Amino acid sequence: MAEKEIVKEYPNKEITIIWKPARCIHSAICVQTLPDVYDPEAKPWIKPENAKASALRSQVDRCPSGALTYRMNNEKHIKNKQVMETKVEALKNGPLLVQGTLEVTRPDGSKEIKEKSTAFCRCGASADKPYCDGTHRKVEFKG
Repeated sequence: MAEKEIVKEYPNKEITIIWKPARCIHSAICVQTLPDVYDPEAKPWIKPENAKASALRSQVDRCPSGALTYRMNNEKHIKNKQVMETKVEALKNGPLLVQGTLEVTRPDGSKEIKEKSTAFCRCGASADKPYCDGTHRKVEFKG
């Protein structure tokens, strides 16, 4: 039986930030972009009340792993997903970052749709292949 994915939600009046810790590669883009919202030393570590919804949306859209997503609290239904142009970037000493709408087939044959940004392992050491789990830092991957 597969483990249930941990999902944490952090709402304010307009927006709910959704965090899936198992997907996080600890790029720290969130902390660098909105340090008043994201503080890994605090409990709770995400305080969406400290920024406007537009700033939160913009920051979440930059999350390379997809660990952070959001929903607007006034939207009852999720709108049809927009297919994004695909862009690929090899991050120095890190993952292959693919932006766009992708269908990913995992080694066990299961498929999933990834949207926005997806970080793929380049170092070979990730425990969550084909995705990056941040292990490249521990193994001191160069590339």
